[in-house]
Amino acid sequence: MANAVELLVDAHALVGEGPLWDEREQVLYWVDILNSKVYVYDPATGENRGLDVGQHVGTVVLREAGGLMLAVQQGFASFDPESQDLSLIANPEAHVTGNRFNDGKCDPGGRFWAGTMAYEDPKDSGGLYRLDTDLSVHTIFDGVGISNGIVWSLDHTTMYYIDTLRQNVRAYDYDNDTGDIANERVAVAVPDDAGMPDGMAIDADGMLWVAHYGGSRVCRWNPHSGALMEKIDLPVTQVTACAFGGANLDTLYITSAAQQLDAADLARQPLAGGLFAIQMPYQGVPSFRFGG
Repeated sequence: MANAVELLVDAHALVGEGPLWDEREQVLYWVDILNSKVYVYDPATGENRGLDVGQHVGTVVLREAGGLMLAVQQGFASFDPESQDLSLIANPEAHVTGNRFNDGKCDPGGRFWAGTMAYEDPKDSGGLYRLDTDLSVHTIFDGVGISNGIVWSLDHTTMYYIDTLRQNVRAYDYDNDTGDIANERVAVAVPDDAGMPDGMAIDADGMLWVAHYGGSRVCRWNPHSGALMEKIDLPVTQVTACAFGGANLDTLYITSAAQQLDAADLARQPLAGGLFAIQMPYQGVPSFRFGG
């Protein structure tokens, strides 16, 4: 990629994640999971406002009725960015100890999907859940290691999903009327030397952009052929997620993490945990909002 990656915020986030562009307000939301923060980055001013959630926050989505929806340590919640009031809605893992919510997004039908992972030694104790617009919660499946990127195809017939520990992107037939999925298959097999697949975005051509944790890169993958198409190199190893934003949806925002890096690691990559951006020759698509 000819354009250079730019550091926007030297945030030193422990686990920067979940970038989400608000095309109405022209700002970027993102989170630092382990510092319990939702950030609002305004590219017009360069301000990065921090909002204290009060507990670990895995992801943020927009709500059609106003405000935000979050997946936090204790489940699905609504959040008012002005008052910073958090209201818990449902916790599908109230019976589980040692887990937290991680990445998620809204589907084309306005439902909020998010998954979980263990704090320590994640293997298969997580799950993927769906909060419908009537605020009912549905378990999609369990046996998840680290629930991460999730997007839907442009024609709303396929869902793509990453469980990081499986080292692939899986595809499912998706029914937009019901939110049901079926017919699991591997769309992209990620080589071990590329780093672990983490957060994910989709562009207006239907190609997948995957952040590679431990791989210092974001890659563009063809979900139909599984082929690697392009690679963006980052000056940090722990690349966590990406999202298209900007007035023309042609800026790729990229988050990163500084967790588990020792002093020597941080000396080699002092920008770890930063928020980055790169101008793209591709456009993204608007994010979906929670309809409940």
